[in-house]
Amino acid sequence: MRNALLALWMLLCSVTSAVAQVSVSIGINLPVYPQFVPVPGYPVYYAPQVNSNYFFYDGMYWVYERDNWYASSWYNGPWGLVVPEAVPLFVLRVPVRYYRQPPAYFRGWRSDAPPRWGEHWGNEWDQRRHGWDKWDRRAAPPPAPLPKYQQQYSGNLYPRAEQQQVLQSQNYRYQPHDPVVKQHYQAQRVQSVPAPSPQGRLGVPQKPAAAQAPPQQGQPTAQHQRPQPQQGAAEPEQQAQRSQDPDKGHQAKGTAHEPKKKGQEKGREKGEQRDGEPAN
Repeated sequence: MRNALLALWMLLCSVTSAVAQVSVSIGINLPVYPQFVPVPGYPVYYAPQVNSNYFFYDGMYWVYERDNWYASSWYNGPWGLVVPEAVPLFVLRVPVRYYRQPPAYFRGWRSDAPPRWGEHWGNEWDQRRHGWDKWDRRAAPPPAPLPKYQQQYSGNLYPRAEQQQVLQSQNYRYQPHDPVVKQHYQAQRVQSVPAPSPQGRLGVPQKPAAAQAPPQQGQPTAQHQRPQPQQGAAEPEQQAQRSQDPDKGHQAKGTAHEPKKKGQEKGREKGEQRDGEPAN
């Protein structure tokens, strides 16, 4: 019992270090949500109409393409590369006949048995995953429910990675039970978190604008300043009017001297009256 627990702990440690996934493009672009059929006796689904080795297990999609395993929580990716040491056991146990595009080295292997991963990946992998092809079939867990809510998201409606996690949490309550699948699921959730906005964008406090310097004492502000008339602006107009009608200028001068003449005449009349009066 102690040896079994130690082996399980070593396996989980190796899986944890190998689950740091990198999103890659694997050339799969399904136009609609695929149809799945359960693999008899396994908690795994396969997609018979997809031209790929396409499976669903424990809440995630698994694809074997170009001699590599990939995983995603959405049917069209983004896909994360899965190293051979981190592939779930029940995915490895799926018989050869359920691979829609089996690689060339599958030829000659029994169709009702799982692929010979030990031969393909070598003795070191076989020792780490010792007993991977032996289990109690009566104790196999039931298959996880399919996230059929994803059927309404196809083509241009297919969500981005950061939107996928929000939709998943709102519409799919199932959580993985397989310890290895849990590691992959958490790794994809971390990768889908959007990066913080750079400085100067929404959510980042901006520097306050520099305050304008107050006006110096004795100087009016811009609102109280009155427009000053331009010097010499009215003089040309006045000169032009004078040049056009010179008589007006003479009349103006004459009217200005008329009060003085009237005063002089009145003074003369008074003087004459005084001269003509008899002396008392």
